[in-house]
Amino acid sequence: MANLFLKQAKQYAATRPAYPPELFDFIASKTPRRDLAWDVGTGSGQAAVSLAKLYREVVGTDTSAQQLAYAPRLPNVRYVHTPPDAPLHALHAAVAPPASADLVAVAQAFHWLDLPSFYAQARSLLRAPHGVLAAWCYTEPRVQGGAAVDAAFWRLYRASQPHWAPNRRMVDDEYRGVDFPFDPVEGETHTGPFEFSTAKDMDLDDYLAYITSWSAYQTAKDKGIELLDEATVQEFAAAWGGDGKEVKTVRFPIFLRIGKVRSE
Repeated sequence: MANLFLKQAKQYAATRPAYPPELFDFIASKTPRRDLAWDVGTGSGQAAVSLAKLYREVVGTDTSAQQLAYAPRLPNVRYVHTPPDAPLHALHAAVAPPASADLVAVAQAFHWLDLPSFYAQARSLLRAPHGVLAAWCYTEPRVQGGAAVDAAFWRLYRASQPHWAPNRRMVDDEYRGVDFPFDPVEGETHTGPFEFSTAKDMDLDDYLAYITSWSAYQTAKDKGIELLDEATVQEFAAAWGGDGKEVKTVRFPIFLRIGKVRSE
C-alpha cells in the first residue's frame, strides 16, 4: 500500500480533509482510560494530531517513511516506521507492550490492512475487556452548491475504477460489509458504521490536487494514463465556474466502525 502514495506524499498531506472533533470526542468517550492510543497507518499524522489532544500518549505507525516525514511533531506523539509484515514481538517493542493500549485507531487505512493479522495485533495490544478499536473512512466528496462539479467527478471516478486496488471497494461499501469481530462499545447496540462528516474549503486547483493524491491516479499515471487529461480538466473548470479561484466547501461523509475487545 505504501508504494502507492510515495510519489504524492506531499499532495496527500496538503489536500486531504481533516477529521472533525466530534468524531474523536465520540471515540474517546468510549474508552474508559485515555493513556495510550495507537494510530495505525498514520500517514501524515492527521488523526494522530487530534488524538494527542485526548490521549496522554499517541504512537503513530506507517509503512511509508515519506508520509511520516510530513507528520507534525508533538511532545506526546511518537512516530514509528514499521514494515508491513512486522511480527507481533516487534510491534510490542516498537509500539507498546501487550494489553497496554486503550485505543487502536485506523483512519482511512483499514482497507489496506491484512485484517486477520491486524486483528490479532490489535487484540494483543489492547487492554481487555474495554480496549477499543475504531476504524473509519471518508468517501467521495460532495461540493456544496456544485451539482455540475459532482457530476463531472462521478464520471471521472467511474473511469478510474480499473486503477483502484480491489480492497478499495471496502470504502465504496462504507465499511458496512467488513468482518468486524468486536463487541459494541458502551452505550451502543452495534459496531456501526456510525456516520460523521468533514469539510474542506477548496478552489479548483485544490480540488484537482486532491484527485492527484489518489492511489488510482498514480497507478494510472505509471501506466501512461492521465486521468486528468485536458478535456477532463476543462470539464471541471466549466463546472466550477469563473476562473477557478472561487473557494467552495467540499464535504466528505465519514463512516466509523467501532468496537471493544471481546471477553474470552
